[in-house]
Amino acid sequence: MRILITNDDGISAVGLKILKDVATQIAGTDGEVWTVAPSTEQSGASHCVSFVRPFLITKVSDREFSVEGTPADCVLAGIYDVMDSKKPDLILSGINRGNNSGENALYSGTIGAVIEASLHGIMGIALSQYFGSENNSLENPFEAAQSFALKTVKTVLSCNNHSTKDYPLYYNINFPPCPASAVVGMRASAQGMRAKGTFHTFAANSPSYRRFLWISSGHQDIAGQLGTDITDNLKRYISITPMRADMTAYDSMDKLRKQLSWLS
Repeated sequence: MRILITNDDGISAVGLKILKDVATQIAGTDGEVWTVAPSTEQSGASHCVSFVRPFLITKVSDREFSVEGTPADCVLAGIYDVMDSKKPDLILSGINRGNNSGENALYSGTIGAVIEASLHGIMGIALSQYFGSENNSLENPFEAAQSFALKTVKTVLSCNNHSTKDYPLYYNINFPPCPASAVVGMRASAQGMRAKGTFHTFAANSPSYRRFLWISSGHQDIAGQLGTDITDNLKRYISITPMRADMTAYDSMDKLRKQLSWLS
């Protein structure tokens, strides 16, 4: 198996090193693992691509490249430049420092990479480590992800739900904010939403008295509805969420058609 890995925390991130170990085991002795990751942190980049400017790509080592761009840029660079249009069998993104459950998924560069993978008909899986009071102080706060990432990815691959038709599936995996020994299991989870989880701004003045705005996330320890990734993660489950880039609200289509029927 040929695997491309990337992230949004940057090419030197701890989570990427853990993911490379996972990818190497999945690829096997006859496989290949290629790394194309941002040169600097790109958290919050979502599915952004550098459409109006070129970006520098640098070879770091054998099958390892650094890109001055977004995670989606890295996927494009990996497919069409580094791998010379010979598409990988799988694209893994992460392991992100912080959760991408709930509304965070909409901002995530980690997930943006696998959205781009899906648009090219490639299986994509995003992996993130939730942080909280139970694992923040651990010597290895990625302990849960490091212990269960291989098993979880293999589980997703064994489901064999990937299709190249229309908008293919991609997967969002979040590891709970607890030590590995406290992980309860895995769950198929819907994307949730926190009651007070939206981003907001706060102001700060520089030493030169110029006013700057910082963006901050909302509370990350508030559970959502039952059966959602947020709640499952806070209950110490690994959440696995199948997703598509199709943004159509199908539950509203019939009502809209009826409202527009007089135009026909």
